[in-house]
Amino acid sequence: MTHDPDRWRSRFPILANTTYLVNHSLGAMPAAVYDKLQAFAEQWATRGVRAWAEGWWDAPVNVGNVVGRIMNAPPDTVVMHQNVSVIQSLVGSALDFSGKRNKVVYTDQEFPTNMYVWEGFKKYGARIECVPTDGITCDTERLLAAIDETTLIVPISHVSYKSHFVQDAAAICKRAKEVGALVMLDTYQALGTVPVDVQALDVDMVCGGSVKWLCGGPGAGYLYVRKGLMERLEPRITGWAAHAAPFAFETGPQRYADGIRRMLHGSPAVSSFLAATAGYEIVLEAGVKNIREHSVRLTEGLRANLESRGFRIHSPKDVARRGGTLTVGLKDDENGPAFVKALEARGVLVDHRPGAGLRVSPHFYTREEELDEFAQMLSELREKRAWRDHLAKTAAY
Repeated sequence: MTHDPDRWRSRFPILANTTYLVNHSLGAMPAAVYDKLQAFAEQWATRGVRAWAEGWWDAPVNVGNVVGRIMNAPPDTVVMHQNVSVIQSLVGSALDFSGKRNKVVYTDQEFPTNMYVWEGFKKYGARIECVPTDGITCDTERLLAAIDETTLIVPISHVSYKSHFVQDAAAICKRAKEVGALVMLDTYQALGTVPVDVQALDVDMVCGGSVKWLCGGPGAGYLYVRKGLMERLEPRITGWAAHAAPFAFETGPQRYADGIRRMLHGSPAVSSFLAATAGYEIVLEAGVKNIREHSVRLTEGLRANLESRGFRIHSPKDVARRGGTLTVGLKDDENGPAFVKALEARGVLVDHRPGAGLRVSPHFYTREEELDEFAQMLSELREKRAWRDHLAKTAAY
């Protein structure tokens, strides 16, 4: 049965008056968020401090179990955090970089915040190997060759944020296992639009956020750690929520909780976590397999349309190696913000990244005709700009 985007559209308020093609940056808000936040506020207003014992304190694990279903994670192996910067810092703080196994391997297509985190561990002995790419795809064999017996961890994006190239996560996990290295897969640009199965991958850790394809909003990052590994990790970045008996208020060194709670730190951002479940629930209802099939149909149709109009696509042509986004190249990279503003004035939301182009991402609620209209608008804007440039050059003479 063909996926019907109209089934979902009424559940996202912004779609009533906007062509929403910026899901790689911020997914559309489900209307159910109003109910989630109202329930949180009502509980706070009527139950006061009792709310901590009535769900708030357990929210990082309970909400983690909801998002965990999207990645086929076993119960109580996912915990919520505020963002990926905190998560990767916390994981890094649990590692020992003082020995020969001190190498950190990733590619030059990682989101900068992740690079900043691992660069910071250089002062503790981390040795970074950043594998160069062609800006769109990654040579998997070159990446695998960089993962050797001195590698401690491979913190790498499943789908890159610029070109939306899909890494061969299975091959990366297999190679890391062979040499005794850890893999932390960043699924920020994958989960919710590209199927992820942590058990099938046998991946050590997965992290990401809910802002994008999960339609969960900001402040709701997730961390999966496989059983057998989590019990060995003792993060230096920690807090009372990670303690074995947090309400005993023990002084002195940390005494870590059993299981995934040891990967917590301070008091949880309860409202953000609860609001995010509105997105998780609708993604689970729609089904990631269906979402992926719809996404592939739409992005393939848009790619063919734009290429027929002379636009360059800075994303992989192979749909198996492309996430949910197309990056559209522009003749002059500086034109990007102007195109974004002009499209916004026409009710279409996309964004731009320097050195890449316009990023365009339909989701499970996007209609095919919206993409046809977008392609036509982009052609018209390019022609108007070319005409203005021509007039400017003529005037110079």
